Amino acid sequence: MSRNQQNADILTAEQFAARYDVSRETLARLMAYQALLGKWQQSVNLVGPTTLDDFWQRHAADSAQILRHAPMRAKTWLDLGSGGGLPGLIVAIILAETAPEARVHLVESDRKKAAFLGVVAADLGLSARVHHARIETVSSAMPPELAKIDVITARALAPLPDLLRLLQPFANSSTIALLHKGRNWQQELTASEQYWKLTHKAHISDTDADARLLEISALAPNLG
Repeated sequence: MSRNQQNADILTAEQFAARYDVSRETLARLMAYQALLGKWQQSVNLVGPTTLDDFWQRHAADSAQILRHAPMRAKTWLDLGSGGGLPGLIVAIILAETAPEARVHLVESDRKKAAFLGVVAADLGLSARVHHARIETVSSAMPPELAKIDVITARALAPLPDLLRLLQPFANSSTIALLHKGRNWQQELTASEQYWKLTHKAHISDTDADARLLEISALAPNLG
């Protein structure tokens, strides 16, 4: 495939905006985030360097698809292992206009990555709080604002059995988890069902036909 063919296949900002029905204001915020991501990437490893040129497909679209499967009235979001803000910051940017009452909590243990998340949230005026701590530390302390979480997200964080163990303390009977999983998603799901009872739907990813966005609810330990 030639370079021109590769470039033709890359999703543009305008194409992303049309596909996900985002306004000019939201698109401007996303572009500001893209610029900050590129700037900080020079000194902090936030994402795979080769993915920056395909930001709108690999990162923006991959994150924005979550909102299609989330409850419309979801107000409290929790993004685990936020890293460079994917999907948490993308979700927060879109919600800033579509659901201004919603708040996204970003959990990140790495100091430099947490600092990046805080800068983006402040610069773009997002309703987002950064928790600079390990996931287990946050769940053991359980801040009052995390007492009732509507949606939990995570991307490229851990194998599903381990990921479910990390998120379970935050989940209640109405919480849903929307988790990015690659082409081995079925094997991970099968392994998880040895330890967990759960209800799931596997949504085909917008950005990779072999990947899935796993929607998980009614999570409980499998004691049988």
